[in-house]
Amino acid sequence: PQSVPCAGGQRCCPQGSHCGADGESCVPDPAPRAVPCPDGTSECPDDATCCVTASGAWGCCPMPQASCCADKVHCCPHATTCDLAHGRCLSPGGDRDVPLSTAFPAWKRQPPAPVELRQVLCPGGRSACPDGATCCQLSPTEYGCCPLQNAVCCSDRQHCCPQGTACDLTRSTCTSLGGSTPLAALPTAGEIKCDEETSCPDGNTCCRLSSGAWGCCPLEQAVCCPDHVHCCPQGYTCDPEGGSCLQGGGTRLPWVRKTPALPRGAQVTSGNVKCDEETSCPDGSTCCRLSLGTWGCCP
Repeated sequence: PQSVPCAGGQRCCPQGSHCGADGESCVPDPAPRAVPCPDGTSECPDDATCCVTASGAWGCCPMPQASCCADKVHCCPHATTCDLAHGRCLSPGGDRDVPLSTAFPAWKRQPPAPVELRQVLCPGGRSACPDGATCCQLSPTEYGCCPLQNAVCCSDRQHCCPQGTACDLTRSTCTSLGGSTPLAALPTAGEIKCDEETSCPDGNTCCRLSSGAWGCCPLEQAVCCPDHVHCCPQGYTCDPEGGSCLQGGGTRLPWVRKTPALPRGAQVTSGNVKCDEETSCPDGSTCCRLSLGTWGCCP
């Protein structure tokens, strides 16, 4: 009962999403527009106003830019005042006389969805590779990107092979039971330079933290928020009251938390979060499994 059937009747999508044009994928429905209340955890419908209720919780007045009455129960239309003695809303010119409205309870905001990082963080956290690639060690402190998922890194630290094959360095091929293919060369993993001493993984943006030190926003060409804690995607502005990122058309996204930048040229191990014996994430992040079963880092 919690699913949406797709055209053709062969497939369906979970509630809150709809069938993609390709007939194979499910696309999330756009979030309904809402007005965030100042507490940061409550919100009201797009055409309503947040008003504090007698219990101290937030309520919604069913009109935009409303006047909240002092009794913390009623509200009046924009640019009118509450006349609680007569139970009316009065306009400055006296030409409008409407009954008081009652606020209804606000609902709790949905927790922000995790931002999907389109990159693979290499061990040590200093560099990253594009999504769908594999980090292979080039030197004790440097990683390269093999343009294959779950690739086999060759022992010469210069080449890589597809999953399920073996490196044959003498013949410069990747061998499997079915035959052989040429070795793929490793390009260097990218690094974004903040200053002479610090850097962020490729695909990040350097943003100052409140301490004045550099932090890393896990988005390309991001907007650094004035609170020195969060950041937003390119083309968005930071909305401190709503704790979100706003676009001109009214699109709202959860804002992203920055991670501390790492020293350039030094492999940081002390502050790492260990996922397993071989993989780790930068300090302050969380190890999460990716769809491939490999580890990813949530910032």
